[in-house]
Amino acid sequence: MSMKFLCLLAAPEGIKNFQEHHPDVAIYTAGIDDKLDQYGYIVPGLGDVGDRLYGTK
Repeated sequence: MSMKFLCLLAAPEGIKNFQEHHPDVAIYTAGIDDKLDQYGYIVPGLGDVGDRLYGTK
């Protein structure tokens, strides 16, 4: 049995980190944004995932 990781959106830094820690797990994502900013927010557009999920901003 092989493990798979499914996500809606990722940043290249997150994909790289995940692959370094779990090289045997396949990653499937619907979209990849450009990068993370100096605060770790996904840019362009999504920003802080927690704020989006929980409406804190």
